[in-house]
Amino acid sequence: MPGANPRPLPPHDGDVPLGVLDLVPISSGESVADGLRKTLDLARHADRLGYHRYWVTEHHLNPSTAGLSATLLTALVAEATRHIRVGSGTLQLGHRTALSVAGEWGLLDTLHPGRLDLGLGRAGWHPPESSVTDGGPSGERGAGPDGAPAFTGPSSPYPRLVSSDLFALHRLLLPRNPLNSPDYADQVRDVATLLDGTHRAGGLQVQAIPGHEAQVGIWILGRTAGESAEVAGQLGLPYATNYHSSPSTTADSLAAYRKAFRASDSLDRPYVIVTADVVVAPDDDSARQAAVGHDRWSLANRTGEPTVFPSPKEASAYPWRPEDRELVADLGRSRLVGTPRHVAAGLRELRDRFDADELLVTTTTFAQSDRLRSYQLLAEEWRLPKSLDV
Repeated sequence: MPGANPRPLPPHDGDVPLGVLDLVPISSGESVADGLRKTLDLARHADRLGYHRYWVTEHHLNPSTAGLSATLLTALVAEATRHIRVGSGTLQLGHRTALSVAGEWGLLDTLHPGRLDLGLGRAGWHPPESSVTDGGPSGERGAGPDGAPAFTGPSSPYPRLVSSDLFALHRLLLPRNPLNSPDYADQVRDVATLLDGTHRAGGLQVQAIPGHEAQVGIWILGRTAGESAEVAGQLGLPYATNYHSSPSTTADSLAAYRKAFRASDSLDRPYVIVTADVVVAPDDDSARQAAVGHDRWSLANRTGEPTVFPSPKEASAYPWRPEDRELVADLGRSRLVGTPRHVAAGLRELRDRFDADELLVTTTTFAQSDRLRSYQLLAEEWRLPKSLDV
């Protein structure tokens, strides 16, 4: 498989590396352009603070986020930064061909060699009549905004989720590309071999110029103990799973990946990133205030009616029903909100619980200043090595 081994960075002071997962949110009263500018501002901030990776998510037909295209966003973030690895969390592979992915990411690699992480998810692999999709930190088993599971039924970890016009439009307008390989694992292999220059089609050697021989790290991103976890293991690829939006499925997802793992040329043992939702502030009251609005935003995403991130006043005015609270209770319990020491302790507990090699933190607040402060305080507590020449 192509790309650098994901282990080049040693832990800092006994801790695993920290990265950023940016959901590219839009706050109430702001435009899509505002959301993009905030992402670039945060990316430069994370680069200076010494975070290891900066991944952006991809969502469609969604007014709550400016993250429409992981490829375009990665290009913007890579251009705005100098050292931090940048990439997709996740690129929805089912809507694209392997050649288009390899060509576009190979093009990015010519400008930013050795800095790209191509996170691949299964979104778009569902049959037209199904409500099940597969994506990763931005949406596996549900292309819902912010990775919200968009499926119902007895096997769902969220059986009370409702259907919506948004989910129906995803199935109608983002179906599996008919030019894709018939199997998800085959398409991942196709992307990998196109990037490393060993792909053959119809007996002919393929050079996916400028994608061939690109130094792009390939990741699989998933949510459940399903095909994404199994493919990542079988192909010997690193795996990322999204505790931040589906805490109840993380343990099973990682167990499935580790059980399926087979060593590859680039990876000799399983390598795992776990995402976490955090808000850090100098004191508990400030942290809780900065986090106000997240439950309302998450509820809108999970019910397929996404909206911009509400102001504190708008969030406080929402008429919560008991069933609404129940629908997002798991997120409230898993979110780490508080002082730097409290949040860092919670992250270390997650690291140990899931034997994570890295952690990817996502912080979404109404005010950009709260978000920047949160990442800075966490970086200082974690003792990340600052980049002095950014």
